[in-house]
Amino acid sequence: MREVTVSRVVDASPVVVSRWLDPPTIVEAEGSFTVETIDERADATIVVASGPGMQLPLRFEDRDEAMYYTQEGEQGPFSHMETWLEVDDADGGNGTRVTIRSSISLAAPLPFGDRIAAWKRTGELKRVLEALEDEFGSSSH
Repeated sequence: MREVTVSRVVDASPVVVSRWLDPPTIVEAEGSFTVETIDERADATIVVASGPGMQLPLRFEDRDEAMYYTQEGEQGPFSHMETWLEVDDADGGNGTRVTIRSSISLAAPLPFGDRIAAWKRTGELKRVLEALEDEFGSSSH
């Protein structure tokens, strides 16, 4: 299993950034899957994402002042995938720091599979931050 972390400061308040970061927007911004269905439940939002030859249910929930999501069930490319997305005031109060941390392990027994999955996951998470920056601009901090 591998863990990756990306972070960026954007020029908007935490409330505005959090409002923009809803589950389907995050999935689309990652760029690997498209949103098929959204199931709003009392304790979570289930987004079924699809990509080439597969569907992947992702379970989003609020945990400890962070958005948390994971692959739900056994179907999908990962034996383990969980992600925490945190939104905080940036140092000095200028903008909002968004930090996304993900741990991942591939279900397929490939040589260096977890390393490859971490590399791909880093790219997905960076695309979320780029989409945020495109939406709100970046802060100078």
